[in-house]
Amino acid sequence: MRFLHTGDLHLGKTLNDVSLLKDQKEILGQIVETARRESVDAVVLSGDIYDRAVPPAEAVTLLDGFLTELSGCGIPALVISGNHDSPERLGFAGEILSKSGVYVAGTCDGGIKRVTLSDAFGEVTFFLLPFVKPLTVDAPDSGEAVRRLLQREEMPEGRRVLITHFFVTDQGKAPALSDSETAVYVGGLDGVDASLFDGFSYVALGHIHRPQKAGKGPVYYAGAPLAYSFSEVGQEKTMNLVELDGTGEARVRRIAFSPLHGMRRIRGRLSELLRPDVVEAADRTDYIQATLTDEEELIDPMDTLRNAYPNVMQILFSKNETKEQGGYVSRLPDKKKSVAALFTGFYELVREEEPDEERRLLIARTAEEAQEEKG
Repeated sequence: MRFLHTGDLHLGKTLNDVSLLKDQKEILGQIVETARRESVDAVVLSGDIYDRAVPPAEAVTLLDGFLTELSGCGIPALVISGNHDSPERLGFAGEILSKSGVYVAGTCDGGIKRVTLSDAFGEVTFFLLPFVKPLTVDAPDSGEAVRRLLQREEMPEGRRVLITHFFVTDQGKAPALSDSETAVYVGGLDGVDASLFDGFSYVALGHIHRPQKAGKGPVYYAGAPLAYSFSEVGQEKTMNLVELDGTGEARVRRIAFSPLHGMRRIRGRLSELLRPDVVEAADRTDYIQATLTDEEELIDPMDTLRNAYPNVMQILFSKNETKEQGGYVSRLPDKKKSVAALFTGFYELVREEEPDEERRLLIARTAEEAQEEKG
């Protein structure tokens, strides 16, 4: 049995106000191409299919085309919802879709959804366990929720694969994270120990964006197919090609994605970064985070940089780094400031750049309306 494992597609995501739909379309095409080339028996998508519960229409259309193409190739798709997805929306028309080889588990009502596929050695049972909140099963934490859900199932003999989406730890040791994971791991309540998955031939995890193994058994995060934050610069994004032999032994090979745009950081004075030899040293169309070391004030550095690097996403200033390292800076609101000034300060804190004139006007108008409603 051969199948591809990926997940955390986050279709519809924007990064620094830039839509990544074209990049995601390219990645989905590579999944289909790889599935065909490797003659896989299934494609496994382990949650966070969309970036938010109510995805944009373009993201829905993109997923529709992807699943339709897989179905047309006769390749089953096994899909679960993640913490970013709306379980009910993702699971809509699930029974109808299953007739076309698209198996979706949005919710976990009445037990864990199973899909049985066959190869020359016999049957492989896939368990589709989507992300569920502990309260859904009256459990105090995620680990207990998963334990209860698995204990309710009568496990068949032979090869079993679990597809799920949780924060899986190895005896309390957390997986390696990046800035693009929005979940907060607090006090162990979100942690699910990998030992709960003993007995499965392979566990296809979603939720963490860095590809990695969890625990000693065949428990794997495939990771996200694209870098979704600049903390992921330098990470190779891969999908797992999994092959189960007749005994259930899993052999895993990582296959690299080729993103439409790379992601990298550059640093230096504005004039230095604009030198032709510096610009041409790498792909100028990469998604760029630029840290400027200029001490003097610059006039519209974003537009200036974009003349050389069209996909600059973010500008940071090293002089701000020096200020932050100088000691404690209060984040409490200054009551002497106007509401508009407080909004502007918050924008500068989060984005590390000043709002342009259009945003300043929007902030001022919004602050004025808020004051009128209050008064």
